[in-house]
Amino acid sequence: MDVSLFDFPLPKALIALRPAVPRDSARMLVVSPDGGIQHRLVRDLPEYLRRGDVMVLNNTRVMPSRLHGVRARVGSRAKIEVLLHRRLAPDRFRALVRPARRLVVGDALKFGDLTGTVAARRDGGEAEIVFALAGEALDAAIARLGEMPLPPYIAGRRRADARDTADYQTVFARQAGSAAAPTAGLHFTDELLARLAQKGVARESVTLHVGPGTFLPVTVADSTQHRMHPEQAWLESGAASRINAAHNAGGRRLAIGTTSLRTLESAADAHGRLHAFAGDTDIFITPGYHFRAVDLLLTNFHLPRSTLFMLVCAFMGLEMMKKIYAEAIATGYRFYSYGDACLLLRNP
Repeated sequence: MDVSLFDFPLPKALIALRPAVPRDSARMLVVSPDGGIQHRLVRDLPEYLRRGDVMVLNNTRVMPSRLHGVRARVGSRAKIEVLLHRRLAPDRFRALVRPARRLVVGDALKFGDLTGTVAARRDGGEAEIVFALAGEALDAAIARLGEMPLPPYIAGRRRADARDTADYQTVFARQAGSAAAPTAGLHFTDELLARLAQKGVARESVTLHVGPGTFLPVTVADSTQHRMHPEQAWLESGAASRINAAHNAGGRRLAIGTTSLRTLESAADAHGRLHAFAGDTDIFITPGYHFRAVDLLLTNFHLPRSTLFMLVCAFMGLEMMKKIYAEAIATGYRFYSYGDACLLLRNP
C-alpha cells in the first residue's frame, strides 16, 4: 500500500514527555464497531469488559540498555552511545551504535568500568558487542551504568532521569530483555488489575522483547517493501490453552498493546487457535490482514507512517482510524509512549 495513506499532521505539543499520574488517569478514547466515540479514562476499562473475557499483557521488562561511553584506540578516543536490544549470549549483545560510521571490528569500548569489544558490524548502524562480563554480573553492570531507553521523540527533547526508571516500566514486568516498553501496559495500576479480576476478566501473559525498530516510521513509499525487525516472542502452552478455552466459552480476547496482539497473531493457526510459540516474529500487519486471535485492542496513539498506525488501521479500517485520530488531535489527546490510550471495540 501507499505509505502516504498513513500520514497525518501531528502538533508537536501533543507528544507526551511524561506519563499521567496516576497511570490509570490517562484519557481513553473508546471506539465502538460502528465508529462511535466516547471520551473516558483508562480506569473505566472494566466497564467495557465482561466476565469471561481474557486480557493478554506483555510481561517484558525494559533493560536500562542505553550506555554512554568511549571508543578507545591507540592514540584516539571518541564518545559513543550504545543501545543494547537483543541478547545473543551471556556476554554478547546486538546493539545500535552512534556514531557507527567509523566503528570497526576489534574496537575497544569502555562504559565506566564496563568494557567490551566490537565483534561484528551490521547494516543500519548495528554491531555485536562482546563484554568482559557475562550473565548476572553483566546484567548488574548494565543496571548500574545504563539509562532507560526512551524513544527518540522523547530522548530528543530531554534526557532519561530517575523518574523514568519506574515510569517506563509496567507494574507487571517480569522477563528482562526489552529495548522499549510495551506502552499500552504502562497505564495499568495494581488497583486497576484487581478491579478487572473482580469483574471476572481473566489475565494471561505473553512475552515480546520490543526492539528499537517498532517505533520507527516507514521510509519506503510502498509498505510491501518494508521489512520488520525480528523480535523475540513467547507464548506458553498453558496460557495458549486457557485463552483458547475462554474464547470457546464466548469470552473476548483483549490484547493490551500491539506487542501482545502481534505475539498472539504469530502464535495462531489458520483457524484462530493458539499454540505455544517461542521464536522470532517479524509479522507486519497492514489493512487487509485477517485477524485470527484478537477481538479487542487497547493501544496508545502512534506515529504517522508507522507500522503501529498501519496495524490499528488494519484492525478498525483506514478511514475510521483517520477519523479517530483527527478527533484525538482536535480534543488534545496525548500521543506516543507516555500518552493516552485508545480502546478499539470491533465485532469478533
